[in-house]
Amino acid sequence: MKILLIEDEPLVAKNLENLVKEIDSSATILNTIGSVKEALDWFKQNPEPSLILSDIQLSDGVSFDIFQEIQPQCPIIFTTAYDEYAIRAFKLNSIDYLLKPIDKDELRSAFEKFKRLNNVESNGFKEQLTHLLHDLENRAALPKFKTRFTAHHQRNIVAVTIERIACFYRDEVIWIQTTDNQRLITDYNSLDEIEELLNPENFFRANRQFIANKQAIENYRTHFTGKIELKLVVLTKEEIVVSKEKAHQFRGWFELG
Repeated sequence: MKILLIEDEPLVAKNLENLVKEIDSSATILNTIGSVKEALDWFKQNPEPSLILSDIQLSDGVSFDIFQEIQPQCPIIFTTAYDEYAIRAFKLNSIDYLLKPIDKDELRSAFEKFKRLNNVESNGFKEQLTHLLHDLENRAALPKFKTRFTAHHQRNIVAVTIERIACFYRDEVIWIQTTDNQRLITDYNSLDEIEELLNPENFFRANRQFIANKQAIENYRTHFTGKIELKLVVLTKEEIVVSKEKAHQFRGWFELG
């Protein structure tokens, strides 16, 4: 099984590679790609893989843009934090739709579906997608996003509602900075972990160090390089910079709601 991995977060990509090897040691990761542009270039120069394992939200857009242009014939397993993309995923060659953080048993199950569908006629896809829709309807009944986070304040554990959170940031550990300028330590290991728990309408992953709350963004300006500099209602430890590649995505997100 030759797999193309499309994922823009290196730590998440590495974890997926490890899970793939644990589940199927004979599987080969052909390449790990982090953007729409890079993926389109790759497909122009390489034969199609057996299977695509793809995140939906990438650094310069969504992976649907890739597949609508190249229209691959091979199956796709989508990974994302949000159910909102489900219907669009099913219109492509999706054999499963896994919510992050990826569970090893769920990924194994997706691989088993892929292998079964390789041995049946194409109408197996339609039947499989019907089951997936049913599964997602059941998931929709569950709470999607956290509304408060616990953190350490002196010797106490406190609960911080998302309305009070100006940003999350990494500085050796993961911190919450509140709108009244408190800095609180969390027990989370990474911003990736926190990002999965946040409503993407309200929070934006600016870079590898910061996740910002839309309500806490006072203004922003575009640098001559194309990067965006954010100014929050609180003074942050360092400048919050959105890369040129994510600038368009940020502007669209900031204008919504």
